[in-house]
This record gives sequence, structure tokens and C-alpha cells, in this order.
Amino acid sequence: MLDLNTIQSAVDTAHRDFGQAPGGANADYIPFLANIPSDLSAVAVVTAQGDILSAGDIHYRFAIESISKVCTLALALEDWGAEAVQQKIGADATGMPFNSVMALELHGGKPLSPLVNAGAIASASLIKAKNTEDRWSRILSMQRKLGSAHIKLSAQLNESEQTTNFHNRAIAWLLYSAGYLYCDPMEACDVYTRQCSTLLTTVELATMGATLATGGLNPVSKEQVLSANNTPRILADMTMEGLYDTSGDWAYTVGLPGKSGVGGGILAVVPGVMGIAAFSPPLDEVGNSVRGQKMVASIANTLGYNLYKS
Repeated sequence: MLDLNTIQSAVDTAHRDFGQAPGGANADYIPFLANIPSDLSAVAVVTAQGDILSAGDIHYRFAIESISKVCTLALALEDWGAEAVQQKIGADATGMPFNSVMALELHGGKPLSPLVNAGAIASASLIKAKNTEDRWSRILSMQRKLGSAHIKLSAQLNESEQTTNFHNRAIAWLLYSAGYLYCDPMEACDVYTRQCSTLLTTVELATMGATLATGGLNPVSKEQVLSANNTPRILADMTMEGLYDTSGDWAYTVGLPGKSGVGGGILAVVPGVMGIAAFSPPLDEVGNSVRGQKMVASIANTLGYNLYKS
């Protein structure tokens, strides 16, 4: 049985020790993100029983960005099953930056991972939908079911993203030309950009992690969101590509499936136990929150959670 006082102490210590750690800088290639106050920081744990423990700026809503890729992957798995998603997108790390065109060229246009931009655009195109708005509505609904009903699109962030997403548009056309895109390329890119432009809190992000930890049962809403057979596939992809170029380092030092976003969020999952989330805007050179990594790692280490420990 988890001792909630012990968990809260670990959360408080992580925020106290690393919530204002130096280093990093806000993402500046998306104007909206460049203007977020860089001193914001928060950390939260949601247990498999639905207990919530948190510290810091927990009410601040930040951009989900690439963490949205986990939600769309989850929906694609529900729509098509694990074998089809592996065949159509892949389940391997690219070994290259998250927006790499070279990775596509080296692998015949197959994106390899649903957690890089190419794979996430392909995931969005896979979602069963009647039209663009239906596709978007189903993806937003999945984010809400995994996190909370309060997650919503930021029109300002979406505009900032849509007017700077030329590289992703090129990736979409490359996927289409290679046969690895499953709807109109610009529709897929538009919906993918929207999915990255929603806002959520650190507690809502930790709830997403807890839902993955419990085999798809949201421990706060008590809704069975995902098939239990699909959650191990999601956690495997998070382990291989969840923190971009440093995913291997994260697995080596922390030992938990994780996912980061350039909005400053970071998520880790302790299967069967809890989701751990943190937020702070300054990023390292590959796009991971500097403070977020330290806060999540501190909690995992203090509580003794590492998948590779006997």
C-alpha cells in the first residue's frame, strides 16, 4: 500500500530542490512558447487509486505539444490494433532528431516511431474519421478521456503553430509519396498541429500517466479509456523514443517510460502504480524540460521506482 505522506514528501522535495534549477531556454521557434514565463514550475503524482499529490504552479495550463503523440497513438491502437500500427508506422527509435527528414529517407519513407513528428502525423492520418473535424474531435476526446474534460484547444497557440509548421507540411507530403500517410496530407498536418496546441495542467498530465499505469483505466474518472492490451505497446514506444535523442539516457538513469514536449511538460509512468508529471518551460538542447527531468527523476529515485531494478 502506498504511503501518501511519503509520496507528498518526495513531491515537495523534488519541487524545492529542482523547481528553479538553472539551465535551458524556452522553445523560441514557436512564438507562443517563447513568451511563457520561464520561472514557472510544477510537479504532480496521480496514483493508480486516484490520489493526487502536487507542488508548485499546478493550476497553470501549458502546451501539451509532443506529449499529444502518446494520446493519438493510443487512439490509433484502439482503432486498428497493435499489429497494424506497427506495420503502418513502426515501433523503433529513429536515432535522429524528432523532426528529421533524413530518417524518412533512410527507411524508405516509413516513420518508424509514432513519437516523432513523421510518425505522429501518420498516426493522425490513421484515425478513423468521416472528415477533418471528426478526426480532430476524436483526438481531442482521447486527450480528455486520458487526462480531464477541461483540456481544450488554444486558438492563439494553434495559430502560432499553424503559421510556422512548414517543415511538418513537407514531412506530410514525403509520407504521402512513400505510401505511409492514410488521408490527405494537409488534413493530417492540420489535425496534428491542432493536437499539439491543447493546454493542460500538470495534474491532468499525471492523470494521463496514471491511466497508462492502470492498463487504460482513468483512476480519477473511473472510465476504462483503453484496452489493457494496448498500454504495454504505448509504454514500449515511450521507452524507445519518448525523450527524443536522450531516450536511452533517460531509460539508463531513471528507468521509466517517459514522454516530453517542447511546451515544458514531461511525463513518466510507473506501471501498476502511478503517473509522475512535471512542467517548466526551459528546455535542454534536444527539447526536454531541464527542471522537469530533474523533478521526475528525483521522485522516482526517492520512491525507488525503476523498471530495471530486481
